[in-house]
Amino acid sequence: MYTQDNVISNNKRLNSFQLSKMHTFEVAARHCSFSLAAEELSMTPSAISHRINALESELGILLFKRSHRKIELTKEGERIYIAVKSSFSSLNQEILEVKSNEISGELTVYSRPSFAQCWLVTRIAGFQKQYPAISLNILTGNENINFHGHGIDVAIYFDEKQPSKLYCQDIMTETIVPVCSPEYAEEFDLIGKINNLSQCTLLHDNQAWGYDSNTDEWALWANNFNINCLASSASIRFDRSDLAVIAAMNNAGVAMGRESLISNQIKRGELIKPFLDKKILCPQRYYVATLPNNKNTKIELFIEWLKNEVQNEEFSRMP
Repeated sequence: MYTQDNVISNNKRLNSFQLSKMHTFEVAARHCSFSLAAEELSMTPSAISHRINALESELGILLFKRSHRKIELTKEGERIYIAVKSSFSSLNQEILEVKSNEISGELTVYSRPSFAQCWLVTRIAGFQKQYPAISLNILTGNENINFHGHGIDVAIYFDEKQPSKLYCQDIMTETIVPVCSPEYAEEFDLIGKINNLSQCTLLHDNQAWGYDSNTDEWALWANNFNINCLASSASIRFDRSDLAVIAAMNNAGVAMGRESLISNQIKRGELIKPFLDKKILCPQRYYVATLPNNKNTKIELFIEWLKNEVQNEEFSRMP
């Protein structure tokens, strides 16, 4: 079947028909299944098989070993698949970069300070690399900003209620749990002993979800678990969650940590969760807000990038 007469190496290049079949081959090789390739390409398995057979004949190379219920790449097929996959990947990357370079200009993002410092800026290099012609301007604050008055393109808020006059999209939920340094937990014998919180200093984010949050974050957590021992606790109040966390890292007390913002400190052992099973999902969510009917491509790309970063992080946490 595979003779020198039909081997493509006799000074002939791939023609357009063979190039289209190469895409079919890439999908079939990626799945190691004609059936799954057929689903992805909206074709029948027999049509996939016919295309692969024709490609093998034209190339003079056996690409798959076929058995009753499965297919496997031959050694030659593996080499071709690696080359095709690399070529497609390079082509897709080039197309993305060409499109990215066409999108330029300034994009102003307004964010809650703690989210900006602990989450956004640790990932922003990825956005800049993907869209190098977009010049980012990142501002922070706790108030709900006036888009028109400050030239804001997109805002990232953390709250339960969303402004009715803006277009809003949820991007991430949040879980809160008490955190402190290992040394502080040892000093006050906190591991698994909630009643000992009465002897501790509680570190509050005074503006957790608005100017009037006060001690609401701790109260929300305590009420959820029917904990009544906090009234006598000393307290220090901040206007940012990350400041309360930094204080906790430096043995000032116990902060209410937001799990999406403290993961690195937990991994490094700078913070611990003395009450592992005592965490709750906040009714507040992180969301993005823009002016309604705003068709700005830069805004759409930034929001899409944000959502992808959240999805990638959630996927990495899966067991």
